[in-house]
Amino acid sequence: MTFTADEMMAVAAARRLTNDSVCFVGIGLPSLAANLARRTHAPGCVLVYESGTIGAKPSTLPLSIGDGELAETADAVVSVPEMFAYWLQSGRIGVGFLGAAQIDVHGNLNSTVIGDYATPKVRLPGGGGAPEIATSVADVFVMLRQSSRTFVERLDFKTTRGDRVRVVVTDLGILEPRGDQLTLTHVHPGATVEDARAATGWPLAVADDVSVTEPPTDIELGALRSLEPRGGE
Repeated sequence: MTFTADEMMAVAAARRLTNDSVCFVGIGLPSLAANLARRTHAPGCVLVYESGTIGAKPSTLPLSIGDGELAETADAVVSVPEMFAYWLQSGRIGVGFLGAAQIDVHGNLNSTVIGDYATPKVRLPGGGGAPEIATSVADVFVMLRQSSRTFVERLDFKTTRGDRVRVVVTDLGILEPRGDQLTLTHVHPGATVEDARAATGWPLAVADDVSVTEPPTDIELGALRSLEPRGGE
């Protein structure tokens, strides 16, 4: 089967989740990856959405954190303050998925402004729960498309610290922290190390053992595509 860049990203991230993972999930690619893992190799993976649903088991990809099926299929539903104070801050959630407008070599993220803070070119949605997620979960997984506008040498604003970033999954490959910087460890099928370097705003470190990501299997793609949201019907 042929596959898209987004499908490769979702599969690559899903493979890093285990049956024991407890994930703080956002909408979009993170939700796709987490639900794919639950449908394939990690049925015991617990999905936690910011709306307060714990152990949600949606049959299709939710359109928002307020999607009714998340509450209908959850093991428990709690208030948002309880979600952050009791579940997140207490260390009960192992993996947190994050995205951003910019990322630097250390995994720090910007989702606040592009340009000067006082007179920005673009005012972004802001940190939301991201800073708290990044300092409360054990492992941060970042998913975003790779370009020199996104992978920048210097953030316009540091919204979220990258101390706990364990992997960055892009449309070109996978970066992981080695030493004090993100390092390219995998390229996806059809992409090259040169592509990844050209799409990075700093001199990209490349692992000596860089490898090609295994393409999605037919089983993974079938499970992934069965999650098509209701809006596509």
